[in-house]
Amino acid sequence: MRRTGTANAPQFGVVSSEPPRSTATSFAAAPLRVLLAEDDAEMRRLLVTTLRRNQCDVIEAKSGAQLWDLVVRCVLGAQREQAVDLIISDVRMPGASGLEILARLRTYDSTTPVIMITAFGDPETHAEAKRLGALAVFNKPFDLDDLRVLVASLRRLAPTQPAR
Repeated sequence: MRRTGTANAPQFGVVSSEPPRSTATSFAAAPLRVLLAEDDAEMRRLLVTTLRRNQCDVIEAKSGAQLWDLVVRCVLGAQREQAVDLIISDVRMPGASGLEILARLRTYDSTTPVIMITAFGDPETHAEAKRLGALAVFNKPFDLDDLRVLVASLRRLAPTQPAR
């Protein structure tokens, strides 16, 4: 509760009639930058909307080939101003599977978190994704709240990033 009046004013410094700035706003971490790969347009649109409502910047890929191109530029390449904090990828996509991209990524980078989503959630797919270092595997259809919770936990763990 915010109290008004000079009786509750700090005993030092200048008393202002304006409300104090929140330190949370002043020192807020930059939004998570998410690279999202999903070949189904409707599902991609739903995930983009969900992530953006949760203060994420989203870069979209429509195929495995486009995902790899973006991984090369934004994760492995020199375009660090477009660096991503998280990759969310469908497992089965044209051009290359999400598991193939994850395997290639792990050859060069072991730290970028990856969440896999799949309509074909057999135990072998889950085991392979975990072996390759996926943070999580969600079977479609999945509860968007579960994804939001996981993304929020990554935001809390991420170091404060400089403005991009």
